[in-house]
Amino acid sequence: MAKQARTARRTTSSRRVKRQLSTGQVHVFASFNNTIVTVTDLQGNTVCWGSSGTAGFKGSRKSTPFAARMATEQTIKVAQQMGLQEVELFVKGPGPGREAAIRAVQAIGLKVIRITDLTPVPHNGCRPPKKRRV
Repeated sequence: MAKQARTARRTTSSRRVKRQLSTGQVHVFASFNNTIVTVTDLQGNTVCWGSSGTAGFKGSRKSTPFAARMATEQTIKVAQQMGLQEVELFVKGPGPGREAAIRAVQAIGLKVIRITDLTPVPHNGCRPPKKRRV
């Protein structure tokens, strides 16, 4: 008679805790090719994010204001399910999705506390190209 070894398997499932936050930050990065929206808590820890690409747009349509609005709406809806009601808005970059993303946040019903522009400004710019010799 062979004894069967009993192996007790423990199922340790690390279930993600549903985050609850009433106030947060929305970071919008608008480049010429894409618009990335990140929702964080007040400490800057990412809660959810989205972009024009994840909203289903490809190619040159990613760089449109409409794509930025759709990406912002999708991301904010996920954050609202966590209880988000008030946001600080941080916008960075020169892209066409800046204004559309700001308007989408306001239109979806969140209370905007502050809008801050974090676009980096060059002090002296890049080195100019050398002179043409003809």
